[in-house]
Amino acid sequence: MEIIAQLKRQVLILFVLLGLSQARPESIQYSVAEETEVGSFVANLAKDLGLGLKELSSREARVVSDDNEKYLHLSLLTGNLLVNEKLDREELCGSTEPCVLHFQVVLENPLQFFQAELHVKDINDHSPTFFDKEMLLKISESTTIGTTFLMESAQDLDIGINSLQNYTVSHNSHFYIKIRDKGDGKIYPELVLDRNLDHEEEPEIRLTLIALDGGSPPRSGTTLVLIKVLDINDNAPEFPQKLHEVQLLEDTPIGSLITTISAKDVDAGNYGKISYTFLHVSEDTRKTFEINATSGEVHLRWSLDFEAIQSYTINIQAIDGGGLSEECTLLVKVMDINDNPPEITISSITKTIPENTSETLVVLFSVRDIDIGENGRIVCSIQDEIPFFLKHTFKNFFTVVSEKDLDREKQAEYTIVITVSDLGSPRLQSQHQVTVRVSDVNDGHFPGHLLDAGGGGTLSHSYQYEVCLAGAPGTKDFKFLKPVVTDFPPQANGAEVEVNPTFRNSFLFS
Repeated sequence: MEIIAQLKRQVLILFVLLGLSQARPESIQYSVAEETEVGSFVANLAKDLGLGLKELSSREARVVSDDNEKYLHLSLLTGNLLVNEKLDREELCGSTEPCVLHFQVVLENPLQFFQAELHVKDINDHSPTFFDKEMLLKISESTTIGTTFLMESAQDLDIGINSLQNYTVSHNSHFYIKIRDKGDGKIYPELVLDRNLDHEEEPEIRLTLIALDGGSPPRSGTTLVLIKVLDINDNAPEFPQKLHEVQLLEDTPIGSLITTISAKDVDAGNYGKISYTFLHVSEDTRKTFEINATSGEVHLRWSLDFEAIQSYTINIQAIDGGGLSEECTLLVKVMDINDNPPEITISSITKTIPENTSETLVVLFSVRDIDIGENGRIVCSIQDEIPFFLKHTFKNFFTVVSEKDLDREKQAEYTIVITVSDLGSPRLQSQHQVTVRVSDVNDGHFPGHLLDAGGGGTLSHSYQYEVCLAGAPGTKDFKFLKPVVTDFPPQANGAEVEVNPTFRNSFLFS
């Protein structure tokens, strides 16, 4: 029966990020340029919400971001929304556009939420850069005019018009640059042979490859291209498959062998020797993986984090001794493990509540777990034996509310333990403890049977009480302390009090 009663007290709610009645359905949008100085004006939030400054302050208005960072500050004196820290769009959003930071404006008395979002605008604060200061190309003198050679691309952290827009090459009589678009929003340079090479006439050619962005004024980056003109090599390396896929748990040890990439070249001697390199990969990828130039073995050199990056697309180039090349793609999918415990963020606490009030807001808090799937589904609960219940309010916000009138004379203090645990394996949990004191009020509580002070025999029973003076000396004011005889008969009121079960124990969401 105890198990059944416990089950009745549990409510499982699948958290699907739907706004409830306390939230305004539309989202207020603001924008600010990255690197804006701290304290800069964003908007007058009080005006946008239609609230006066007095109401804004009395309702304890505050800004709460989805990731618990304090990017913005709300001044209750002016109602202005201000920049609280310098924002780096590239650090916050990477290449994602638009860069949107979601936050809520929380008001109390009554509890109310307003959804809002801050769009962080890009400025041209990064120049295109090449990972290598020098590129080496080995090209046979018999290479036909029009042959293209893949070049390492530059990286530009800016987006839009401020991102990488064009490549050029220094003046020469043999090559020009062709821009290649793979349809992924990026451009790649290819060096095109425009005039026959002659090893005897010019065994080595030096060029400067220039990357330009579209900012005003434009920024640029350069790298040296060293071309060694070789004798004939008529077979390029070949990969047996163009796409390799592997899956890695995010706790894979550093130094682990991921896979081995292998190409074949039917040429003999030096022309048949193949070396492997990464091509068009990001700095994060180069930091995380490495490839053996001779064997093609790919090893892990940095720890993985599924919550940061879920997959890596790595282009690998095989180059033979004559400078001919071929490429393939290695797709590494990072698999999530339950390595992040749920997080509890307390927004407000009422530490003292009057004894004669019910459904008083005690705690407002939010929860989150950055894992996914079962690892990110959370059960939120409080103890069963206390006169408080858990209430789901908005998105990932919850409140703890007193469920009935409290009696300070019976219990003057309660300890509420908020527990959140995920459903991963192993299960991880976090707890937060809140102490609530019950304040006394003059609630006029007297026992049900009083001494017949008049002696007229109007009471069916009489009892003795300890009393003490409650007023000043010389007054007749007193109060009851306790009965001398403790076994009173129960007070009859003509009806039994019906107890309705309250399912307040826990919530399940993801």
